[in-house]
Amino acid sequence: MRIGVDASCWSNKRGFGRFTRELLSALLDRDTRDEYVFFVDSRSGCESEFPSAAKVVIAPTRDSAVESASASGRRSFGDLWSMSRTVLRNNIDVFFFPTVYTYFPVFNRTKIVLTIHDVIAEHHPELIFPNSRARFFWALKLSAAIRQADLVATVSEFSRSEIADYYRFPSSKIRLITEAAKPEFKVLPPALTRSASASYGISPGEQFLLCVGGISPHKNLDTLIEAFKLLREGETTVPVKLVLVGDYKDDPFYSAYPALKKQIAEYGFESEVIFTGFVPDEELARLYNEAMILVFPSIEEGFGLPAIEAMACGTPVVASRTGSLPEVLEAAGRFFDPADPREMANILSEVLNNELERRKMRNDGLQRSRLFSWDQAATDTLAIFDELRTN
Repeated sequence: MRIGVDASCWSNKRGFGRFTRELLSALLDRDTRDEYVFFVDSRSGCESEFPSAAKVVIAPTRDSAVESASASGRRSFGDLWSMSRTVLRNNIDVFFFPTVYTYFPVFNRTKIVLTIHDVIAEHHPELIFPNSRARFFWALKLSAAIRQADLVATVSEFSRSEIADYYRFPSSKIRLITEAAKPEFKVLPPALTRSASASYGISPGEQFLLCVGGISPHKNLDTLIEAFKLLREGETTVPVKLVLVGDYKDDPFYSAYPALKKQIAEYGFESEVIFTGFVPDEELARLYNEAMILVFPSIEEGFGLPAIEAMACGTPVVASRTGSLPEVLEAAGRFFDPADPREMANILSEVLNNELERRKMRNDGLQRSRLFSWDQAATDTLAIFDELRTN
């Protein structure tokens, strides 16, 4: 079978870029029977290094697909047509979109698998898009994509339910593909982690909370900072800083960074709340290992990959009880209402001040993280392709 793949988001630094790279790499390692053809825009074709096992076809485009599909962008009809026409010139049996963000119409007589990670943009458009124009084009794209899809893939039971409900798409036609931590995310010897936080202004021996993800409004970082203020003002016996890992300089998506910087300045926390910017995986693994807690305050997540990465590093996770995070963490996590900064602060304080609780969360998290693997994700995806192969 000849499987076409939209690989335009391969180089993206956010979660759906990581999902694309890890899943497709695992697929190519596992599936030696089928032929994979990656279709990419001109920018991605020049800037990305793709696995040698895949044939790469570059469509001539003016703009980067990821930047054009961002909160304030819009892909030109010329670029969309170029992607569609390039695929049309190839004989493809199944076409796979690892994310709906870079969707374009496919006119081949082929089966289409469309991955929708979440419906955050539909539930909270004001937190994802800066204006009504961007919301309109997102809705138009999703409507076209859903109509073309033979099967929809998603990453959690929570997202499956939300997609079926919001788009009235039959749940019987929605399949799950898991996510997982890369091998780099693991428990490391203390000698390898002591220097990781020093470059971000954390002195040796200082404790910190860690938050990893985009600096977007739906990540709810303003409420986390409010909770951090309450925590600092409380009677906790563990003085901590707050380290926010995420690209705030080059991320094309809607950013809360200016408002967060203003909030931090108002609280006088410029030296207590640290923005690291983008952090490479090797260094991120060391930060996970050093952190007291990973705190995950998102209003909604489709999966929540940093939670798995943190658990794989032996880091306790305290997270929002909304969205997919209770499903991903199960008994290994502690949960709070993301709209309630006082509850968030109280849960963080309880875990910070209870070494036995942290030890239990560490052990439970390590066991939980081992249930997720990219090899399993590849198996899930191949089962979807095989289902369409027989139809």
